[in-house]
Amino acid sequence: MHRRPASSRIHERDASRADWMELFFDLVFVALIGQLSAGMHHDPTFAGLGVFLALFASVWWSWVNLTFTINIQVGLSRRALAGYMLAAMAAVGAMAVAAPEAIGERAWLFALGNAALRSVMLALWVRRSWSTGRTSRLRVLLYNGGTALLWLVSAFVPSPYRFVLWGLAIAIEITLLVVSSPGLLRRLGAINVEHLADRFGTLVIIALGESVLAIVVALSATMTLSSAVVALCAFVIVAGIAWAMFMFGIDTMRAGLEQLVARGDARGIVETVAFLPFALVVGIMMLSGAVSLAIDDPGEALPASAAASLAGGIVLFYGTNAVISLRYGTPWSRVLPWAVPSIALSLVVGVAALVVPAIWAVAAMAVIIVAMVLLSEARSRHRVDAVP
Repeated sequence: MHRRPASSRIHERDASRADWMELFFDLVFVALIGQLSAGMHHDPTFAGLGVFLALFASVWWSWVNLTFTINIQVGLSRRALAGYMLAAMAAVGAMAVAAPEAIGERAWLFALGNAALRSVMLALWVRRSWSTGRTSRLRVLLYNGGTALLWLVSAFVPSPYRFVLWGLAIAIEITLLVVSSPGLLRRLGAINVEHLADRFGTLVIIALGESVLAIVVALSATMTLSSAVVALCAFVIVAGIAWAMFMFGIDTMRAGLEQLVARGDARGIVETVAFLPFALVVGIMMLSGAVSLAIDDPGEALPASAAASLAGGIVLFYGTNAVISLRYGTPWSRVLPWAVPSIALSLVVGVAALVVPAIWAVAAMAVIIVAMVLLSEARSRHRVDAVP
């Protein structure tokens, strides 16, 4: 059998899988998420939660854009990809350094990081589609070039006007993506579903890792029996979410995206890759602050913002999964049996968390998660047994 020389194979990239340099890039994204969410672990407020959601939305949008841009890069070698990812890593690193004061004294650095990241994506888009015609060139220049310029200018504009430019830049990108997605996907060809599933799974691991780290740090600072019980229950919650995602969710994503691709549903692809997963990941992130406070003071009721984060995190996780499943075409009869009880029971626990000790609220949420996992396993086995 003919085998290509190793010197040529080393430059090739398996476009269906996440490359090692993409995973290395994720390390700085971990740092950025940790910086953004730090305030929720110590003195959470609804205002602080709102700031986190706004900043994380911009960070999420950048990550999704870069992931999709890499996804459609045909013929990009491993070495070229490594160079682009290192450049993107430097840009995100600047954003991570600025994150604690991203709406304060370091807003200029956060803006410059976003401008640099969009410049990297602009170079990738130029490489991929510059030769396909004038309309495509205009879109590329406006989508990442024009928005990179807005982020750059915002670094030198005083607050609050710079935040208006941030919102305008993101709005332009979202509008262009929604409006042009059908024609864009036709020109570029089918997206790589396996790569998207890999990258999304990695992002969920990052979000879950933030909750695991919050549990460990909080317990190490307050090592009592009650705190240990809360930490164990919190770990059960995180482990249950991981089980749901990696035993069911990622496979559902692969199958669902393949159906959307087969139907040519470009809007559905955009919704289930770019928009809806934001709420799911935010839900996971919100849990980290709530469990930290519960471990710190297990005998007291949670503050309103932490109770909302505990219940809201689970509601967002299961609610978003339900909406995504329906968007893929899953029948209501298969979604409602797990979506309704998970959402309703979580809301009940969220209200109770305002008056009962945190240890009971977290324990009750752990019971709900275990019950939902067992329900999913039972339904999965029933479907397998029903196949002739």
